Amino acid sequence: MTILDGNVVTVAMPAIQGDLGFSGPGLAWVVNAYLIPFGGLLLLAGRLGDLVGRKRMFAAGLAVFTAASVLCGVATGPGMLIAARAVQGAGGAMASAVVLGMLVTLFPEPREQARAVAVFSAVGAAGGALGTFLGGALTQALGWHWIFLINLPIGVASWVAAVRVLAPENGAGLGKGADWPGAALVTGALTLTVYVIVGSADRGSAVTLLLASLALALFAAFTVRQARTPRPLLRLRLLRSRLLTGANAVQVLLIGTMYGFQFIGALYLQRVLGYGELLTGTAFLPTPVVIGVLMLGLSARAVGRFGAHRVLSAGLVLIVAGMVLLARAPVDGSYVTDVLPTLLLEATGFAAAMPALTGLAMSGVREEDAGLASGLFNTTQVVGGSLGLAVLSTLAASRTDGLLARGVELVPATAAGYRSAFGVAAALSAAALALTAAVLRPGPR
Repeated sequence: MTILDGNVVTVAMPAIQGDLGFSGPGLAWVVNAYLIPFGGLLLLAGRLGDLVGRKRMFAAGLAVFTAASVLCGVATGPGMLIAARAVQGAGGAMASAVVLGMLVTLFPEPREQARAVAVFSAVGAAGGALGTFLGGALTQALGWHWIFLINLPIGVASWVAAVRVLAPENGAGLGKGADWPGAALVTGALTLTVYVIVGSADRGSAVTLLLASLALALFAAFTVRQARTPRPLLRLRLLRSRLLTGANAVQVLLIGTMYGFQFIGALYLQRVLGYGELLTGTAFLPTPVVIGVLMLGLSARAVGRFGAHRVLSAGLVLIVAGMVLLARAPVDGSYVTDVLPTLLLEATGFAAAMPALTGLAMSGVREEDAGLASGLFNTTQVVGGSLGLAVLSTLAASRTDGLLARGVELVPATAAGYRSAFGVAAALSAAALALTAAVLRPGPR
């Protein structure tokens, strides 16, 4: 639900704009207002989950997210919707940040943990892949309000289940790590980073560079403080874990590829092949189906038999192959021959790679740091997705504009821009494969 709400609004944008009177530039903030607090608060929420109890943080996040969803659904103007989306993003960060930490402590046995991580990855992937379809279906059938109001029964049921099923835990206590100045620095740095990425297309390069430099300065100040304070928010020894830092770096490249593929792929279907919103969403349905079936049925067993590194590498090879195929997508292409094979390759590769990558990231983490590591892993997921989307969409637009200026017709120029973006996405996934071979290769037994 929290991942789905990051992109469920994309298809409903025209309806929201017509109903609430958004300006063109202001409409982007329906998405950005959710992503910025979501990405900025994940690390802090993960650490607070370690200190006050992950169950408490999870339940509180669900409550905030569900209440904000209702406010989004009843919004009567742009300001109210954007404010409610920001609160929704904060609640999503609170709930999402501690999930992996809960999983690795609930399922300490390696085989059970692999199955739990596979289920977690399948649910997250399904949320991302189903967002476009459900956004179009709900908007067309019931109106855009219901893309938010549908969260009320789901959120209430999830909250009741969490309170009843999850075992209570006290956490380490706020006195053992409540570095509030450090929390302010890292939250400001992450929030500014996501803001720079998602709004880069609307600002000049000088302003973007200035904001990026400020974000780097905040990160540097946070690092210095963590090295000197007796009770750090982030124990820097955590970053010395080769598996954790390597897996997070690979994830930035992998998620950047997949987010860009989904966004640019949907635009290719609409603007080149002429698909409507609902048909575009339906065309992507094989992705969550394949991911769900493979993750729930085969991923954990494959990791147990062949090892996480080999399964991750095999998945990345399939993703690279799919992006190379899509980089040849023609103007007069067809769904069956030019799009569906790529969807199947990408879905199969992601179903293999993501659970293996998640398991590698969390395998060397102590229990007292599980929430923080979970928040870090989710943070790089948001940053990677935002970065991939910004880079690939900007590249596609720049290539298209250049061809239009040279007199090329709109549809061929648009298709050429998308092919350039898919080629860069193939390079990103190839870089993830190379980094996996160099950094995540298992040592001697």
